[in-house]
Amino acid sequence: MYSLRIDGVATSIRIENHFRETLTEIGPGDGMTVAQLITRLWHEAVDVDHDLGNFTSFLRICCNRYHALIAAGEISAEHSVAIASHPAREILARETACRNLRMNGYGIPVTSKKQRASCRRRRGISGPFGIAKVRRSRKVTD
Repeated sequence: MYSLRIDGVATSIRIENHFRETLTEIGPGDGMTVAQLITRLWHEAVDVDHDLGNFTSFLRICCNRYHALIAAGEISAEHSVAIASHPAREILARETACRNLRMNGYGIPVTSKKQRASCRRRRGISGPFGIAKVRRSRKVTD
């Protein structure tokens, strides 16, 4: 559990270890403590009028988004590289372009194969319906 002050108000946040570790990874790269990072995320969310009824859930989403951006190759996996050093506007523009692909009645984007493949690779998705590919290994027993 984190205990911190946001705008002078004492706050405590309970969050699972995985997300706690992720917040601990993110902060130092940008020269912030975890408490400073959480406060910054709070202010950024307030600035864009997000509903902060469940701020802990918002933090989980931020952590998952961080890992998704690393997996997509949009940001560096090196913890020493500040997130602020990445081209946020370009990343958001690419993601918006992928989201805004026109869809036909079956949910399949109506654009070039090259553009569809690029967006799917960036999001880690494969298949014509945008279904994440899950590979499972089967153990063969005699």
